[in-house]
Amino acid sequence: MRRHKIALIPGDGIGSDVINAGRRVLDALAAADGSLGFDFETFDWGSDRYRRVGKMMPDDGVDTLRGFDAIYFGAVGDPKIPDHITLWELRLAICQGLDQYANVRPSRLLPNIVGPLRPELGRDIDWVIVRENSEGEYAGAGGRAHRSLPIEVGLDVSVFTRAGVERVARFACELALSRPRKLLTIVTKSNAQRHGMVLWDEVCREVIADFPDLTVDWMLVDAMTMRMVLRPGTIDTVLATNLHADVLSDLASALSGSLGIGATANLAPDRSTPSMFEPIHGSGFDLIGKGIANPIGAFWSAVLMLEHLDESAAAAALMNAIERVAAEGTTLTPDLGGTATTHDVTDAVIRIIQRQNDAVANATRAVAE
Repeated sequence: MRRHKIALIPGDGIGSDVINAGRRVLDALAAADGSLGFDFETFDWGSDRYRRVGKMMPDDGVDTLRGFDAIYFGAVGDPKIPDHITLWELRLAICQGLDQYANVRPSRLLPNIVGPLRPELGRDIDWVIVRENSEGEYAGAGGRAHRSLPIEVGLDVSVFTRAGVERVARFACELALSRPRKLLTIVTKSNAQRHGMVLWDEVCREVIADFPDLTVDWMLVDAMTMRMVLRPGTIDTVLATNLHADVLSDLASALSGSLGIGATANLAPDRSTPSMFEPIHGSGFDLIGKGIANPIGAFWSAVLMLEHLDESAAAAALMNAIERVAAEGTTLTPDLGGTATTHDVTDAVIRIIQRQNDAVANATRAVAE
């Protein structure tokens, strides 16, 4: 029996809805496999805990997570708590504390899903965005001075280290090389940010010299937004800084039909600490209690988690089930133009997983006979 210890952090808003749906799907995959199992432990970290005790998670929260194989995260954010508290005291604290320096966000127009682009353009979307996830604009360097005075000032300092840029660039090159097109686009803004971003460019150029089989091009971040909309077929793997990739990946999900299908892997590539997997849609407080949050982003994030855990067969089975539900088009949530609930979509995915398993079992029996 292959067992994986998974930390569940539903977090805020619709996070509980989609993570509970994801747990049901993972349990269905384990039951279908027969030799795969998950040991889940749920943590009540988030805004409700902050209201109770004044902290989003315990002081030893990051150390507690080190004992798990992976982290399955729902959402963070609350309209009554400042975003810099909810984000910095939970999600970023985990990502930075566990040195999950490579954020990976795939984007693809699923079967039968209609995005905002013309069909011939939308069909060309098949991207993966690699986001530097530990420093850059979100390093947390800076401060406030002269508070409440007319001369008050706030400073945020983007931090780019040679080691930080080199490791994420090398990760992006290896990922691009593993994809059929072997095409990498490096996003920058060194024309305006002449210190940190120039270092970014210099280090990236040094790294790509080790990958002669890659085709590499460069784009300023503002021009990249236009390219994503007007020439999506010219893009495959994208490397960008923490802030730039954050913005570009939301655009990528929107162009793919909905933020509700966006998936994320926050990776510690050397596996010295657990990696974290989450949908990108946020806490969606306007959807609380309605039961219509789209769980596909959470399911796709579970695919990434299974791949990271070397469960490639289970990952493929889940991705196939997601694609078949999308293709059938009868069980889609309102953000994708349907009327289905979170529960409906989850049931539909589980039914396909079970049917896939039954088909394999029947084929195996037929061969044996």
